[in-house]
Amino acid sequence: MPNWEYEERAAAAGYTAVCGVDEAGAGPLAGPVYAGAVILPFGLELPYLNDSKQVTPKRRDGLFDLIREKAIAWSVASVSAEEIDEMDILNARMLAMQRAIDGLVPPADYALIDGNRDHGSRCAVVTAHETIVKGDSRSTSIAAASILAKVSRDRHMEKLAEEYPQYLFDQHKGYGTKLHYAMLDQYEPSPVHRKTFLTKWEARRHG
Repeated sequence: MPNWEYEERAAAAGYTAVCGVDEAGAGPLAGPVYAGAVILPFGLELPYLNDSKQVTPKRRDGLFDLIREKAIAWSVASVSAEEIDEMDILNARMLAMQRAIDGLVPPADYALIDGNRDHGSRCAVVTAHETIVKGDSRSTSIAAASILAKVSRDRHMEKLAEEYPQYLFDQHKGYGTKLHYAMLDQYEPSPVHRKTFLTKWEARRHG
């Protein structure tokens, strides 16, 4: 379960505003990639907090409200499908995370980043930081950031479902499910699809 070990280590090194950062939606065929960043009061206990994928949707919604209420600062940012196509998903993830960090008021002086990457060919996390593999199940701050990113993205996909009802984005959230591919076969890609993620589908269709 997530704990405060990494935050304590950063505090011992002299940092006073440590944020956790995580992103959601790197893999889907449609919609933006989202990132959350959050500075929590030291030692805060959040019931059921874990990597967002391990938490039920109902508990995620409850935690989303609780994290925003209790946080010293929180921020959510996104990078659009169009931007992803233009730069690639790794750069887009880094850009989303730095945008989320930049949105924190008061600002963070150190970031705990989920995963093992902190830069692409064009975009990088420039705030002082460390990367933590499986950080969303090890650091309380990263786990909280993963909830902010996941719930924000899911809600955005539900809005896109109203705009583009034929794709049923509210059901698959843009991921490459059988249902999603069936909708693509029927209706072709929408303006919010990531064209660079559809090369295999295009090849199959024209093959």
